[in-house]
Amino acid sequence: KRAVIHDTLEAAITFYQGWDVYQGYLTRAIAPLTQEQLALRAAPHLRTLDQIASHIIGARARWFHDLMGEGGEDIVRVRTFDRPGTQPHTAAELLQGLETTWQLMADCLNRWTPADLEYSYPGDPTDGEPERLTRQWVLWHLIEHDLHHGGELSLTLGIHGLAAPDL
Repeated sequence: KRAVIHDTLEAAITFYQGWDVYQGYLTRAIAPLTQEQLALRAAPHLRTLDQIASHIIGARARWFHDLMGEGGEDIVRVRTFDRPGTQPHTAAELLQGLETTWQLMADCLNRWTPADLEYSYPGDPTDGEPERLTRQWVLWHLIEHDLHHGGELSLTLGIHGLAAPDL
């Protein structure tokens, strides 16, 4: 049984290490953008590039800080990046938000054990969540969230003829 736990942890670490590669794609996609480019959107009713990146940052911060109690003031500062009425962010601010949230997530992934991943919090079934949310569920939810909105970033960049890394 101990070998299975070890193999499971190794598989999890390998899986999450791919997330850091994706984080690099996100930051390289945002880094060269001007304010004018960050205001681009795929269609009038869709989010701007700034709003998409801000949403990735805000969601990461809220799940880790608000639900799981992780992170400090640096995370509190970015948890509302995507809230209505927020002023547009610069590429530098978005990069800082992506890096800050990534560092928190990476620190947790390096610290948590397989048993820690099973720790659970109350969910909100009325909001489409399970009754109990394990850390593992939250991690997967954030991975799929990053992938979904990273795809939006890539599509929007491509529509406007801008370089889009393989997101």
